[in-house]
Amino acid sequence: MRLPTALRERGIDRAHAWSIPMTTRFRGLTERDGVLLHGPAGWAEFSPFWDYDPAESAAWLRAALADATSARPAPLRERVEVNATIPVVPPVLAHRLARVGGARTAKIKAADPGSTLAEDAERLEAVRDAMGPQAQLRIDANAAWTLDEALAALPLLDRAAGGLEYAEQPCAALEDLAALRRALDIPIAADESVRRAEDPLRVARAGAADVLVMKVQPLGGVQRCLDLAAQAGLPVVVSSALESSVGLSAGLALAAALPELPHACGLATATLLTGDLVEQPLHATDGTLPVARPEPSPELLDRHRADAELTARWEQRLAVCAEHLERA
Repeated sequence: MRLPTALRERGIDRAHAWSIPMTTRFRGLTERDGVLLHGPAGWAEFSPFWDYDPAESAAWLRAALADATSARPAPLRERVEVNATIPVVPPVLAHRLARVGGARTAKIKAADPGSTLAEDAERLEAVRDAMGPQAQLRIDANAAWTLDEALAALPLLDRAAGGLEYAEQPCAALEDLAALRRALDIPIAADESVRRAEDPLRVARAGAADVLVMKVQPLGGVQRCLDLAAQAGLPVVVSSALESSVGLSAGLALAAALPELPHACGLATATLLTGDLVEQPLHATDGTLPVARPEPSPELLDRHRADAELTARWEQRLAVCAEHLERA
């Protein structure tokens, strides 16, 4: 695919648009697509969701450029503990997914428009049954609840889970997250309030979270995430943005470089794709992933090559985001 001149001037020499169907509907998606960029440091991923505007997507491009042109930080650990990710699926399937990869932690999606609170509770109960009493269970509501809805739902789901490790982004507003922390004895994690905020540190200053969820692409790169984590002074969970294994490896680089990593990370999402761009996808064993930078396979790049129409859309998006970075 064609590269904008601005990216060539930054050291990018190749780009490849890809598209891979998902195993199940997740975040409203049935297919994941993006672009791989190649530079002096290797391949990196640029894959903002299509509902993100150029200003927001430019941070994802900044992250990819940094990863393709600069060395990753030295790792402090060789493997990273990861959670199983349970989409909005029936309890029987949730039970099966919870046992894949040997994870000792699971993140269960909740508050989806297609799922009732009772169904969310049943899904949690199934996961607890599959993983046993020692497992850590967390839920992710993707900012779907009002404060009153969260106050009603969280105690019920906490009981269904046999105790929640934390609730991720139950409400959108920082004030509501802070109120939940005061009202309930359930830790709160912030995701959207970090990655989609003009000031990612405001959530920490507002006392609105016990844990920060960081995603490398939306926050502008591995090093920027490390800097933000140091300033926030809160525990960090590194999570994916549904990337291929190329993009996931950047998240692993961040998780491996954090001084402390008390919680399992949400990086075992390659199994949500029906294929991958590397010969050995980053699939968890014994609940962990290796800290590695896998190389894309030419055969798999060709197999999952985006069609002409999608490639043209990504070329246009790259050009717009590159222009936005040049103006910034």
